[in-house]
Parts: sequence; structure tokens; C-alpha cells
Amino acid sequence: MTDEQSPAIKNILEAALLAAGDAMTPAQMAALFEEDQQPTSSEISAALQELGEDCAARGVELVQVASGYRLQVRPELQPWISRMWAERPQRYSRALLETLSLVAYRQPITRGEIESVRGVSLSSSIIRTLQERDWIRVVGHRDVPGKPALFGTTKAFLDYFNLRSLDQLPTLSEITDLDSLEPELEFDKPAEPADEAETGSRNEALPGADASETPANQQ
Repeated sequence: MTDEQSPAIKNILEAALLAAGDAMTPAQMAALFEEDQQPTSSEISAALQELGEDCAARGVELVQVASGYRLQVRPELQPWISRMWAERPQRYSRALLETLSLVAYRQPITRGEIESVRGVSLSSSIIRTLQERDWIRVVGHRDVPGKPALFGTTKAFLDYFNLRSLDQLPTLSEITDLDSLEPELEFDKPAEPADEAETGSRNEALPGADASETPANQQ
């Protein structure tokens, strides 16, 4: 930036992130500027670091997720911010949480394999809800008779849970209770209710899973 009258790069990026309401990549940030005034990648990185430091004492934070950078409400302030909505959304079912966890940690995985681990049939509404939320997608088909679909997580899944990659998922030994995911999940729209086959209660985080298991690479 050679024009001394132009706003600081940091201010422009902050305004853009607020206006976008979603994550932006450094390339998208650079495209905000005229071609002859585009900041270098190092200048953008420095501006983002400065912006993140500025947000340290604010109610919002700058986070890096799979899709880029975004400004968001600090998690510890969500109990107050959630009161802006008249009705609190319904909690997600335990069956949905177990299914999402299995896809995240054992992907690519088929519906039959999920059912085998959980020990009950999987409601179609759960798969549909996870796909509608864009948290899972079909990433291929198992090379067996019937060629069942293989499910994996999406970039939107990583973004929602403030992750840059699957490597940032906690190990299964760190997940002692799936209900610990509820505060974050219930801050958004509710999922489909579980079918009768899904109502069995479980105490394990992931039935049949090795506590030392780590997630597969993102497809």
C-alpha cells in the first residue's frame, strides 16, 4: 500500500470480515484492493495477527478455520448472545452425535459400518440432517456388492467446530461424554428427532471404538 491516505490494511480486513459474516481466505482479502495496491501475503498475515491481538479484549475473536479466517462471538459469551432469540433450539439427539463422531473419526465409512458399531439401525433422517447441514457428504463408494456410499466430513463441518483440519480433533480418549458437544450444537438449528430404533441410551463416547484412535485424513 503506497497511498498514505488509505485506511490501514487491518481496518479494511476487519470491516470485510464483519460484512462477509463468514470465513475469508487471504486471496479473497487481497482481491479487495486495487491491483496496484494489493498487499503482499506477509502484509495480510501481519494485519491479521494485529487484528487478532486487538480482539483479545473484545467480545469477538478472530479464528482460522478450514475455509479461512472469520470474526465470531467468543464461546464464553454465547449464553448471553443466545438470549437474542426467543426460542432456544431443540438439542441434537445422541444418535446424531454418535453418527457424526463415527463419520469424523472413521471416515470414509458406510451406513452399514456405522450401524455395526452402534448396534442399532441408523435412521435415514439422521443422515439427511447431517447432509442438509453440510457436515457430511458422500466421498465415494465401497468396492463391495451393492457399492454402498462412503461418508466423510466436509469443510463446513470443520468451520462449524472451529477446526482448520481433522488433525485438530481431540483423541477419543479425550471425549468422555458426547453430551459435552451439546452447548455448541444447540446454539444453532435443531436436528431431526431420533426414530424409535435410535432411542437406546449409551454411556460410551463411541461404542466399539479404540480410545487411542485418531481421525483419518480429510477427504
